[in-house]
Amino acid sequence: MRQLLNEDRRQGVRWIAKTLNLTKSTVHRIVTEELHMRKVCAKLVPKVLTDEQKALRVLRCRELLELCEGDPNFLDLVITGDESWVFEYDPETKRMSAEWHTSASPRPKRARMSKSRVKCMLMFFDVRGIVHHEFVPQGQTVNSLFYVEVLKRLRQRVNRVRPGMKDTWRLHHDNAPAHTAFIVNDYLAKSRVPQPPYSPDVPPADFFLFPRIKSQLKGKHWGTVNNIQEATTRALRDLPVDVFQGVFLAWKTRLQKCIDAGGSYFEEF
Repeated sequence: MRQLLNEDRRQGVRWIAKTLNLTKSTVHRIVTEELHMRKVCAKLVPKVLTDEQKALRVLRCRELLELCEGDPNFLDLVITGDESWVFEYDPETKRMSAEWHTSASPRPKRARMSKSRVKCMLMFFDVRGIVHHEFVPQGQTVNSLFYVEVLKRLRQRVNRVRPGMKDTWRLHHDNAPAHTAFIVNDYLAKSRVPQPPYSPDVPPADFFLFPRIKSQLKGKHWGTVNNIQEATTRALRDLPVDVFQGVFLAWKTRLQKCIDAGGSYFEEF
């Protein structure tokens, strides 16, 4: 029976029982009580990583940690950012819709609704808080030419709000095509911080900023693009400055987790 399961773990009790000429109850008892096995669903991950991709994730994480260890103040000079979608209506999660009921009261119901009307936002922040954010005009694609203009506006913003970092700050963003294009790399020169590929489990924007902002927008109809922008901006302003220091410390912890996991994803998706 163990050999059959090793050959194809997706087969059900009925097939195993028929193949071995046993009853289903006997097969179920052997599998669960003697082999101590249970059937589980596949884990959903952003990408099925190859060994080479895992090794590259580990390499990039080590490079970034070495930069941190070589200069204790390194992360103080890093500005990290990314773009993401915000929605006119983003359905609330099951947890958000939970209500207290007695065993006699009817179970609450809600209609299945999909996300509607999207707007792309770009955000950049450091250990001291939000540095710059902007919204992509409707119909505009975030391509390399547009992104270079965003970076120029970011540089101007840094000069105003972080004058002490004017010539020393470094940018961290992911490996999206618009971010790795020649025109972008040429503009950034050597000021780019390494980012592990295929890694939505590592960057601060993915594990902190976007989930934090979007949780406050879920379950509400905003009606217009202006309302979306105003609500997002309010959510950003409400973020306490002291949380950002902890986020950058957590970033280092996640880099180490990726290394310890051999480049595999270490979070549930």
